[in-house]
Amino acid sequence: MLTWAVAEPVAHFGSNPETIQGLTIGGTADNIRMAYKWSFLHWGFGAWACFAIAGLSLAFFSHRRGLPLTIRSGLTPLFGAALAGTLGTVIDIVAVVATILGVAQTLGFGVDQFVAGLTRIGVGGLTDAEGAASTFGTIVALVVIMGASTLSALSGIGKGIKWLSNINMVLSIILLGFFIIFGVTWFGFNAMFIGIWDYLIALPQLSFNVFRSDGVDGSVAFKLAQWQGWWPVFYWAWWIAFAPFVGLFLARISRGRTIREFVLGAMIVPALMCFVWFAWAGGTAVVLELNGGANGVIFDAANGDKIFAMTAFMLEPISQVLSWAMAVMIVVLLMTFLVTSADSAVLIVNTINAAGDEGPKAHPHILFWGAALGLVVTGLLISGGTGAIQTAMVIGALPFSLVMVLMAISLIKAVYNDGRREAAGVPSIHSEIEGATSNGLPAGE
Repeated sequence: MLTWAVAEPVAHFGSNPETIQGLTIGGTADNIRMAYKWSFLHWGFGAWACFAIAGLSLAFFSHRRGLPLTIRSGLTPLFGAALAGTLGTVIDIVAVVATILGVAQTLGFGVDQFVAGLTRIGVGGLTDAEGAASTFGTIVALVVIMGASTLSALSGIGKGIKWLSNINMVLSIILLGFFIIFGVTWFGFNAMFIGIWDYLIALPQLSFNVFRSDGVDGSVAFKLAQWQGWWPVFYWAWWIAFAPFVGLFLARISRGRTIREFVLGAMIVPALMCFVWFAWAGGTAVVLELNGGANGVIFDAANGDKIFAMTAFMLEPISQVLSWAMAVMIVVLLMTFLVTSADSAVLIVNTINAAGDEGPKAHPHILFWGAALGLVVTGLLISGGTGAIQTAMVIGALPFSLVMVLMAISLIKAVYNDGRREAAGVPSIHSEIEGATSNGLPAGE
């Protein structure tokens, strides 16, 4: 959010499929609605639906069936006892690979922004001649982030992760409040509600439309297909790769919820919060460039540096000290985001590999997966930057997308069978069927 809530509306304000087709002009007022339509597509209901599918499947089979909190459990109605063997192991491995690469993508973007923030507050020697994170800066940032995240994971969810998450929540509210009060208050309201309207109206078409290239470099068709690969396709892969990570956490905190409550809390509300961030944080950047005299200061900054460039432009005329303090706060907030993402990923991967076991004996495995995640991110960033991580992540997300389709089918089958059980007066919850000899249905459900 700290990267893309500012960077993405700004990017689409400059270029999007409508500007490529000549329907709007990039960087002008008539392109603002297009910028938000595409931003909301990437961070809206579709993204959180990916997480909700995985989370709802895991929650259902863990809390209602008493199965281990692992990905393979979500496919029980389809494959039954076969999941105890090689098939189940392959499914969990696919989920682990997707999780590692999905989080690696987040950390890759985060490292660039973390180094940009440290440079803004006066820490030198972390960037190259072009202002990007150097190899040394990348290694330093990852050592700090992964070291803190591994310690947090070792302390458990009730201690380190909870403590960091609370700090994260407070700082997030402060920063968002700053944009709402001192940014573009009224424009943010317009961007929020008009953007949601445009997004919902266009959602069916945007969800199924595929731009086809004609193979002619520089043609409109070629540019449209290229843009779709850069943005929607990349995001779809990222959210799918993130699904086992976010889904397992959603499942853990959802015992006792109805499916309706789960969908509201895991899909609708988070998407609306993303819209709020994009409306006021991104809206402030757009307005400052459009008629606020920024003159490219925000546009020309790297994606990770845009939020720092924007707050500096707003605050430096008032006070250099205030501008520096805001940059420090954003760096701390970014640090908590990255650490909680990484330590949560380590716990999730460890939980999947340990068949749901999170006891003290898992500590050596937490250390191993913390080191493994750090080495994967470091290797990919040094060898090819965020582009290398993006390629690896798209490849890793593809097999898990098939698993997600099977999870959805499996969940529908399980809910349908529960309806049959209830109609026949047969218990359908694990605590109710302990000791029962038969549920009246075929084996595998």
